[in-house]
Amino acid sequence: MLKDLLGDVSTKQWQERRDRFVAAAVGNGNLHIASKAEGALITDIDGNQFIDFAGAIGVQNVGHCHPKVIEAAKKQLESYIHPGFNVIMYPSYIELCEKLCEIAPGEFAKKALLLNSGAEAVENAVKIARRYTGRQAVVSFDRAFHGRTNLTMGMTSKVKPYKFGFGPFTSETYKAPYPYYYRKPEGMTNEAYDDQVIAAFENFFVSTVAPESVACIVMEPVQGEGGFIIPSKRFVTFVRHFCTRHGIVFIADEIQAGFARTGKMFAIEHFAVSPDLMTVSKSLAAGFPLSGVVGKAEIIDACDLKGSLGGTYCGNPISCAAALAVLEIIEEEHLTERAEKIGSLFEQRANEWKEKFPFVGDVRRLGAMAAVEFVEDRVSKLPDSKRTGRIVHYANDHGLLLLNAGINGNCIRFLSPLTITDDQLQKGIDIIEEGLNQLEK
Repeated sequence: MLKDLLGDVSTKQWQERRDRFVAAAVGNGNLHIASKAEGALITDIDGNQFIDFAGAIGVQNVGHCHPKVIEAAKKQLESYIHPGFNVIMYPSYIELCEKLCEIAPGEFAKKALLLNSGAEAVENAVKIARRYTGRQAVVSFDRAFHGRTNLTMGMTSKVKPYKFGFGPFTSETYKAPYPYYYRKPEGMTNEAYDDQVIAAFENFFVSTVAPESVACIVMEPVQGEGGFIIPSKRFVTFVRHFCTRHGIVFIADEIQAGFARTGKMFAIEHFAVSPDLMTVSKSLAAGFPLSGVVGKAEIIDACDLKGSLGGTYCGNPISCAAALAVLEIIEEEHLTERAEKIGSLFEQRANEWKEKFPFVGDVRRLGAMAAVEFVEDRVSKLPDSKRTGRIVHYANDHGLLLLNAGINGNCIRFLSPLTITDDQLQKGIDIIEEGLNQLEK
């Protein structure tokens, strides 16, 4: 079967064809050629097997090729592929919007719309907020990542590789302070640091942009590309209340953190606040392209012109069927509880590394959204992106798919499927530890 699909083309030949025909700027964390994926394992065309700690960058929370997802997609495929919801309606789009409204936090009437990608969800959330408030300015945060479209690049912090040479960007986008407890001033308590960041946040709206001009504040409850930075409940609550006081739409970007990854269905639930709007994607449909915006009905319905929201492929029926299966899997297999167990096991081993290796600066997690930050030494805390790159390279050379993160690229992030077995988890962690030992000097 595999030969029928791939012929006798070798890995080297595929790599050469990739170099010849695929844009050079498209990144590849691993240069092997996948042939099969199941659960937390991926096998290449040469029979090499990889434990997946990347999950397609947070897409595979329920695991690769979950039987229930495959069954749902096949069943839908037998009826129709894509009649286009803007042309003729179909049940799965409506059912999924209903389900998202049910599970999204907040005791208020909600509505939802479906889109294709995370960046598209963010763009539409901003469109809705602008229409609702009649304001233009958009505020995100230091170290934020919201996508690669022109607007979302403007909202994103990391210049290389995401923004370099691609400007000018959309105007009226601003970045507010966001806490980073590992890098707070030496000797300062977390409470005092919160005071400092909150004061800087308030000053930002005096010195940079007036709150009366701001349509929305878009926050990742856990920063993804920024290095899995976790704010305090106090800070998130303050931002929520600030938005309420000033009539600003508070948007939670749950694209990487959502769907059980952090031990709750959505990361914002850890902070006991409800966003006005929420963006979702990645693990929503187990790899089928799909995203959405869900939130207060009165805000979403401020876009009252038919056709002002939508798009050709938005809410594809096969993606919707997969997403409905994903939500059932999360509930039936108790993946929120599983996320906490997985994260705890990873944290335990990572803290052992912190005791042993002086270049392990910080270990942090929320549920199974975990990261290890590498530094040159613990006094200077200078980011060590070179060592991080070598660890990632070692892992990929020894059967583990692993990605870095962080504004300086000096963190490894843990995004395995939540269906990973304990044995696979331990083997993957062992590979990282072997790499740390090999690269200690």
